[in-house]
Amino acid sequence: MLRGFYTAASGMVAQQRQQEALSNNIANANTPGYKADQSTMRSFPEMLIQQMGSKQVPTSSGVNMPTRHPVGPLNTGVYVQEMIPNFGQGDLRETGTSTDLALINGQFPDETGSVFFTVQNSDGDVRFTRNGHFAIDGEGHLVTSEGYYVLDQNENPIQTNGEEFTVSSDGMIQLDNQDIPLGIAYVANTNELAKEDTGLLNGEADGMPANTTYQVQQRALEQSNVDAMQMMTQMNESYRMFETNQKVLKAYDESMGKAVSEIGRIT
Repeated sequence: MLRGFYTAASGMVAQQRQQEALSNNIANANTPGYKADQSTMRSFPEMLIQQMGSKQVPTSSGVNMPTRHPVGPLNTGVYVQEMIPNFGQGDLRETGTSTDLALINGQFPDETGSVFFTVQNSDGDVRFTRNGHFAIDGEGHLVTSEGYYVLDQNENPIQTNGEEFTVSSDGMIQLDNQDIPLGIAYVANTNELAKEDTGLLNGEADGMPANTTYQVQQRALEQSNVDAMQMMTQMNESYRMFETNQKVLKAYDESMGKAVSEIGRIT
């Protein structure tokens, strides 16, 4: 009986975590470069149920030998194993602002590969992002909307001293006196990247393969790849599953109540 409690409760917890992921996706539907999280569920290890018994061996002493007969496996619930971002290309929106940059995917040698802008977080570590909504700070550096430095190919902060610059399709920032290559990192397996609270991505970059193609478009932003209608549908499905597990848990509770108050009552 208690196994039923645990199985239904684990289903409720899993659906609650999925609801949180879906809600976060909808909240970031208008965040440039945001990649929707997808939750993956996994069942707990199955338990093999066996019937225990005994049989008498026809000997003079009448020995009883223990026996076991397989009944079948019993599932013990599910849990959310991990959250995997979907790094598919988002739609592009022209903004007309010179500091807005968008990455356009091209050909990647790896099925799970993608390219990212490189930025420097508050601790001085290199992180990745697809959010190209940049600005110019008081010292003339190109920074993210959170104030993090945008890096060049040598992982140095980019200084433009104003918004009067152009960016070529290959990621070259063209100023009056010099050209600065924008820091574009290639990650072969994007599933290994971890999202941080700041919205940046943490992971290891791979060398840029020779056959990789991409484009940088100035005065445009890559929109979030969240499908709001699909997220709402999945939220409704998740809520129904949560409600179903809740009803199962209530049925077990009522059965336990009867076992205690009626069947176990001494008259």
